[in-house]
Amino acid sequence: MPSASHRVTNSYVQGTLDVPLLTKTMGQCLDETAERFPDRDALVFCRDGVRKTFAQFKEEVSVNPAYQALELEFVIRKVGCKALVFPTQFKTQKYYDILKQSCPELEKSSPGGIKSKRLPDLSVVITVDSKLPGTFHMDEVMQAGDSSHMKQLRAVQRTLSCDEPINIQFTSGTTGSPKGATLSHRNIVNNANLIGLRLGITEQDYRVGLPTPLYHCLGSVGGCMVMALHGSSCIFSSPSFEGKAALEAASREKCSFLHGTPTMFIDMLSQPDFDSYDLSALRGGIIAGSPVPPEIMKMIITKMHMPEVVVAYGTTENSPVTFMGFPNDSIARKTETVGCIFPHTEAKIEDPETGQAVPLNTPGELQIRGYCVMLGYWDDPAKTSEVVTAERWYKTGDLASLDEHGYCKIIGRCKDMIIRGGENIYPAELEQFLHTHPKVEEVQVVGVKDLRMGEEICACIRVKAGQDCTEEEIKAFCKGKISHFKIPRYIVFVGQYPLTVSGKIQKYKLREQMEKHLQL
Repeated sequence: MPSASHRVTNSYVQGTLDVPLLTKTMGQCLDETAERFPDRDALVFCRDGVRKTFAQFKEEVSVNPAYQALELEFVIRKVGCKALVFPTQFKTQKYYDILKQSCPELEKSSPGGIKSKRLPDLSVVITVDSKLPGTFHMDEVMQAGDSSHMKQLRAVQRTLSCDEPINIQFTSGTTGSPKGATLSHRNIVNNANLIGLRLGITEQDYRVGLPTPLYHCLGSVGGCMVMALHGSSCIFSSPSFEGKAALEAASREKCSFLHGTPTMFIDMLSQPDFDSYDLSALRGGIIAGSPVPPEIMKMIITKMHMPEVVVAYGTTENSPVTFMGFPNDSIARKTETVGCIFPHTEAKIEDPETGQAVPLNTPGELQIRGYCVMLGYWDDPAKTSEVVTAERWYKTGDLASLDEHGYCKIIGRCKDMIIRGGENIYPAELEQFLHTHPKVEEVQVVGVKDLRMGEEICACIRVKAGQDCTEEEIKAFCKGKISHFKIPRYIVFVGQYPLTVSGKIQKYKLREQMEKHLQL
C-alpha cells in the first residue's frame, strides 16, 4: 500500500514494478495449479450439485446467453467462429431455435458438416444436453477423443506464445453496440495474478462466491483465471444472478470472498430473510462494474461481514482491472475512491476537449497504458485507433480524478456528464448524495433534453420495500444540502433499470426511457 508520505504532484501515476510479469499461457497456469492442489474444489455449481476438483477439471475439457439471433449472427461472423457449444435452452432462450434463424441449413446437415450461407465459417455445433438434428452431443465428442488427440493438443500448447490472443470479449454495451476486445494470455494471466495478490487469497481463505456472469471479465478473469493461478475455488450460486441463491451459497459453502456489482449487493442486502444467513466465513471480495455509493459500502462491510471488501475499477479493454483498493485500506474508504493503480500500469487524466493534462483533483478523461491494454478490437483497426493512441494509451471514456495519494475517483462516463445551462454536473456525485435518504434503495441520475437549459437532471429512484416516497420529499431533502442547480428537476420512481447481461445499468437506455416517459 502506498505510504501516506508519498505524494503525487500531477494527474499521472505509475504502478510498482516489484511483482514480475508472468510469461505463461493460461494452459500452463492451470496445469501448475492442478499439480499444487489436485484435491481442492476448482468449481462448485450449487444449483446442479456438481463439484470438480482441480484434478477432475483438468481432465475435462460461450457465447453470451442473452444474445438474440441478429447479435449471435454478428459475433459468429465477426470472429469467423467454426464451432459452437451450448445447452439447448437457458431460461427463456432456446439456442437451437435462435441459431436456426441465421442457419436454417442446420436441421438437414450432418453433424460436423454444416454449410451455411449466412454463417460460412460455422461447421460444428455441439449440444451439452439433448441431441438435436445437425449437432454432435458433448458425450460423442468426448468419446471420439483418444491419446493421439491429447498428444496433438499438447503439441499445439507448446507452440503457443503468451502474446497470442486467447479471448475475444465482446464489451457489454452500456454505451451502444458491442465490440470484440481481443485479449492475450499475457493480458489475462497477469491481471488475474495481480487481482489474487491484492485480494490476499491464502491456503485458508480461497473459496470465492461468483454470482457474476462468466462471459464478462469480472467473472472470467476475476473469478476463473484467479482460480487457475491462485488455486481459489469458484462457487457458482445459480445459472443467472439471484440474490437469495448468492447468500445461500456464501453461507453453505463457507465462502471467504464474494464478488459482484453494486446492484447485486443491493439485492442481496434487501432479501427479506437476510438475517437468517450465516456469513461469518466471509472476509472480503470485489465490488465493481459501476460507482459504489458509500452507504452501500458501509452496509456490505458491517452487515455482510466483509471488512476487507475492495472496490475495483477496470474496462474489458484493460483485461479488466487497473485500479483496486487494498483490504482494510482506510484512505480508499475515506476518499470514496477505487484505490491505487495496479503494478506495471500507468494512468493519466486529460481534458477530453484539449488533450492537456489536468491538475490534481480535477475531472478529466482517464487513460491507461501497460501490459493490460488489449491487442485491439477484433478485425476493426478503425475502431481500435479511436481508443488506443500511437503511444498505446487506452482512452477509457470515463471521467475521473487523481488525488495527491495517487488514488482514483471515478465520476462517470464522459458522455454521461450533464451540462445544465453551462454548469457541469456529475451524476455519481448526486447518486451518492441521494443514497443517504433513508427511503432510497437505489438511484440513477441521467440528463434529459431541455429546450432552455440544454439538459435537465432526472433522478430515477427505486424505494425500499414497504416504503412510500414522494417527489416533494426528495426535493425537500436536497434543499440547503446541495447547490440549487444540482437539485433534480425530475424525480421518477421506478421498479427496475435497463441492464446489460453483466448487470451494468445502461444509462443511454435509461435516458431514452425517461425522455419518453416525461414526453420531452
